[in-house]
Amino acid sequence: MCGIFAYLNYNVARERRYIMEVLFNGLRRLEYRGYDSSGIAIDNDLSSAAGEGERPYASALPLVFRQEGKIESLVRSVYSEVDAMGLDLEKSFMVHAGIAHTRWATHGVPSPRNSHPQSSGSWDEFLVVHNGIITNYEVLKETLIRHGFTFESDTDTEVIPKLAKFVFDQARGGDQSVTFSQVVIEVIRQLEGAYALIFKSSHYPNELIACRRGSTLILGVKGLTDEKSYAASFGDVKTLTADGQPKELFFSSDLCAIVEHTKNYLAIEDNEVVHLKDGSVSVLKFDYSKEKPASVQRALSVLEMEVEQIKKGNYDHFMQKEIHEQPHSLTTTMRGRLRDKSVVLGGLKDHLKTIRHSRRIIFVGCGTSYNAALAARPFLEELSGIPVTMELASDLLDRKGPIYREDTAVFVSQSGETADTLLALEYALSNGALCVGITNTVGSTLARKTHCGVHINAGCEIGVASTKAYTSQIVVITIMALAIGADSISTQSRRESIINSLSDLPDKVREVLRLDNEMKDLAESLMQMQSLLVFGRGYNYATALEGALKVKEVALTHSEGMLAGEMKHGPLALVDETLPIIVIATRDACFSQQQSVIQQLHARKGRLIVMCSSGDAASVCSGGSCRLIEVPLVADCLQPVINIIPLQLLAYHLTVLRGYDVDQPRNLAKSVTTQ
Repeated sequence: MCGIFAYLNYNVARERRYIMEVLFNGLRRLEYRGYDSSGIAIDNDLSSAAGEGERPYASALPLVFRQEGKIESLVRSVYSEVDAMGLDLEKSFMVHAGIAHTRWATHGVPSPRNSHPQSSGSWDEFLVVHNGIITNYEVLKETLIRHGFTFESDTDTEVIPKLAKFVFDQARGGDQSVTFSQVVIEVIRQLEGAYALIFKSSHYPNELIACRRGSTLILGVKGLTDEKSYAASFGDVKTLTADGQPKELFFSSDLCAIVEHTKNYLAIEDNEVVHLKDGSVSVLKFDYSKEKPASVQRALSVLEMEVEQIKKGNYDHFMQKEIHEQPHSLTTTMRGRLRDKSVVLGGLKDHLKTIRHSRRIIFVGCGTSYNAALAARPFLEELSGIPVTMELASDLLDRKGPIYREDTAVFVSQSGETADTLLALEYALSNGALCVGITNTVGSTLARKTHCGVHINAGCEIGVASTKAYTSQIVVITIMALAIGADSISTQSRRESIINSLSDLPDKVREVLRLDNEMKDLAESLMQMQSLLVFGRGYNYATALEGALKVKEVALTHSEGMLAGEMKHGPLALVDETLPIIVIATRDACFSQQQSVIQQLHARKGRLIVMCSSGDAASVCSGGSCRLIEVPLVADCLQPVINIIPLQLLAYHLTVLRGYDVDQPRNLAKSVTTQ
């Protein structure tokens, strides 16, 4: 979804060109989230602004640049406009605050006027970048129009800077002095919905204010004199930044955009207002029931991420890189969690007894995360003996499905910011259930709001179509099942067998990745297809769903994952000699049933592609011709990790061959922060 980035340098000379490039690079790091337009705001020179009598305040006017399309279009247009204006790019600023934004359209079509930063009016007295949705914007807009404001965009965001100007003018008209934070707090008091916001104002030069409710926002702190002194163990963020030393401060909606600058960060929490002024950081906690916010102390955290994780390296695309990173990501996911034929999950250890006594376990997720939970469900039911139900987050919310105090609700989300999943979490919390989070993002909303949870530690995933996060989610839920069932003597040998298989899994993944060229050849043979069916059952029903989803997402081709047991209840009517059908028939408890499915499809002259375990080729295709994909055999509950990889490679190569953008598929966003 939308991406937010801001940069403030304090007591360190930075040229305008440098400041612009920091903002542009911040936006580039956020590209993968999905966007259709972008914009930045920087300061103008006081000497080149309009005459003092022509403007309503005595400070430098900001420069706002907005553009539809790719970030590089914005970069070209900015440098073109700056050149036409004769603006000095070498001008140095000891203090400067700039903001930037990538927009994913919700209210209003992609266009410069609907792009951010959104403005309070012709003089740009207040500028705002926004991630989220303001649900009461229509009421606020009507009120502001009655007070003489004119709206230029179709966005919900535009009410925010105009409301800030209204609050400021009201206070100034009453001969009151008002601080920037007072203006912002009065504005957010009127807002309903979800948001992450950054405010910039000509009335408060060299200051920035950020606040959030339901959307991620991160503060990065880079101390230029002694970077180590900014570690979390040395005190709270206000103390660390009030020393007058040179520093650079960053706001971002994603850690990926600050890792190249600093590893010291603060994850801003809901209803916190963070004010950057004179090189210091003030954190205020907003409460609707209180007139004044309370000042709070927050310690910085240290980011465990390397710059190399956000670069493509020797790969052509991030999706390709992340598919081939899976041996490493799975190793990282399991590191420290497998010990002497047992498992250790520190995030769950204090709640295992409660989970074991649950009346049921409910998995809640969307898209790929839902599929990962579905893949691991049979094993969790087997080891725990507890009924496990699956819920798509949006459907659970729509029908207000029953959740009880005796339930354990497990929420799965790569980003930890998926809007539907977070709303379902609020619903489950309100019903008293124990809430467990499984996410890839440290400091995310999901990680903070659940009672306990597990980080999958797959590393930064840039490609919109999730690959390595999916397989790591399956492994984490499998380990979770082992931990929950660890008190059962009857399943001990089964658990030990799975633990041994987990240790070998990265090597098995390396083996299946050798099918890369074979999958490219298969993709070339399917170039002209209009549709694809994928049949799976048991553990691999989820593989069928996820494999089809990958083809939909990036290759922009209709594909359906289907439960093979339902084939004769409708889907069989689609079968002919032209429709490609992938049947997942690796050796597990459902192997004989899948053999029967293959025979029935042969009888109807189906165009078959069969995925089978190494050595089973003769038995699975004995009734007719088919194309084979042979994969290594692993424990049944881990087979979905192996089986999805050829389908990820197939989707990748289909996309590249067709000339589509594999990392940023049409209309999709990495982090779905709106409903």
